[in-house]
Amino acid sequence: MLMVHPSSSPWLHSPPTLTLPSCSSWLVTVWLRDVPRHWMDSYRPGRPLVVCGLLPHEQQMSVVHAVLHKGSDQPLASKTPLVLQCGFRRFRCRPIFSEHYRGNKQKWLRFFPPEGVCVASTYAPILFPPAPVLAFKELSDGSLELVATGSLLSVSPDRVIVKRTLLSGIPAKMRGKTVVVRQMFYNREDVDWFTPVELRTKHGRKGHIKEALGTHGAIKCLFDRPLQSQDTVLMPLYKRIFPPWSYEQHTGPAPLENMMAQ
Repeated sequence: MLMVHPSSSPWLHSPPTLTLPSCSSWLVTVWLRDVPRHWMDSYRPGRPLVVCGLLPHEQQMSVVHAVLHKGSDQPLASKTPLVLQCGFRRFRCRPIFSEHYRGNKQKWLRFFPPEGVCVASTYAPILFPPAPVLAFKELSDGSLELVATGSLLSVSPDRVIVKRTLLSGIPAKMRGKTVVVRQMFYNREDVDWFTPVELRTKHGRKGHIKEALGTHGAIKCLFDRPLQSQDTVLMPLYKRIFPPWSYEQHTGPAPLENMMAQ
């Protein structure tokens, strides 16, 4: 809670009972209530304390997307715990990485690409682009290492991030363009569910499922060209994913101050 009063009034040893709006060029005294104990323990007297106001809806949570450039040679996997300095906010999270292209669907990345850029997505309070973003990784000794820099891209839960996986099968019998594939499914119900999905092989053949054979997952497929005996039949599948709910406000020393102290 913030309460201000003109500094020209007599000094008050307790919070004022009347809240007044502050005007331009006023010198004011700010009273803070219900300050967490751990924040007071980490506060350094003599350092400036920045107080800012929030626009409407900035206290609500949403999916925040930031474009990052990698600043470290170490591999960085999705869902790695990071400390993000996004604008005036600093928080811990476990973002997921995705490609940065035009389009309505973006592919999920298992690791931060060593060169180029990617988009980090996480749940966080609403911010407005283009806020600067710094990503830090916490080391075992409690210090922080700068791993990426960038800016805020957007705040939208409508950005679709899809995870790609492949189901593989082995050609068991081949007769021209017709092939019997095994070890891709293990029951007839799964075959009936995935029948509309297109098939492809490692050598570039394309095809589709004609029917299920038996009750143990064998399928009869038809391809555009005959297959080779060493080929593998693949079925690409896509699933929409969201970042984990891992937001935690970081109230320790500022990352840059920590790095300069070292």
